[in-house]
Amino acid sequence: MKRISIIAALVCFTLAGFAQEKADTIKIGGMVIIKKSGKKDEEGNKEYRFKKRKTVKPANLRTNWWIVDLGFANYTDHTNYSGIAVQQYAPLSNDSWLDLKTSKSVNVNIWFFMQRLNIAKHVVNLQYGLGLELNNYRYKYPVRYDENPPAISNPPILYYDLTPNRNYKKDKLAADYLTLPLMLNFNLTPKRHSGFGFSAGVSAGWLYSARNKTITSDEGKKKAKDDFDLERWKLAYIGELSLGPVKLYGSLAMKSMYKRGLDITPYNVGIRFSQW
Repeated sequence: MKRISIIAALVCFTLAGFAQEKADTIKIGGMVIIKKSGKKDEEGNKEYRFKKRKTVKPANLRTNWWIVDLGFANYTDHTNYSGIAVQQYAPLSNDSWLDLKTSKSVNVNIWFFMQRLNIAKHVVNLQYGLGLELNNYRYKYPVRYDENPPAISNPPILYYDLTPNRNYKKDKLAADYLTLPLMLNFNLTPKRHSGFGFSAGVSAGWLYSARNKTITSDEGKKKAKDDFDLERWKLAYIGELSLGPVKLYGSLAMKSMYKRGLDITPYNVGIRFSQW
């Protein structure tokens, strides 16, 4: 009991000292007021000293390595399903075939680097980089992509799986791009590491991998790998918003992700994990 009492007294003493230290520090705007410990003026009042909040001297060229984005992948569907082109690509299709499971359709971006080049007083910067955009579209209904379509002009690619007694656990289209973003950045707090600002611009992505992954009750896990007549290049409008430590991103493609038939425009939104 004696040992427990001594430990409890030490903990209380430590917490009291920590609380006193916190109480003796006041932040006002860009200033930090620190009470001098154990020092008093001639009248016995506590003395204070002022310390400026730490700032950084911005460089003309700043590099940020290995940025990660986590967000949602989705699209807007403007397809005219009564048209000949869409029925050639996806026979008997309708506007519900490609409905998504929104919460399971994800976007993950891995940027190898991003750089900011000072244009005007470190407030206006040119921002660019290079990375991978990984998009996973999870379907509500059992649609399948054919990786070996018949050798005819405009062959059917997409079909609805009506196999009896087959249950789907997963059905997704993955579309991955090697992407180059180019933005104009406005940094409203250039002397701080995690400041406030925004960026806007465009990106160009090259489709290096596409696959339709399914998990069913009878087949198990299967992958169909092809481009499925997706557009090889993805051009998009992109943006970024910095709110101190919280950073958000978004992108909207300029046109459909399919070469023919379907008129589907993808977009992504999410959180960016970055040092800026």
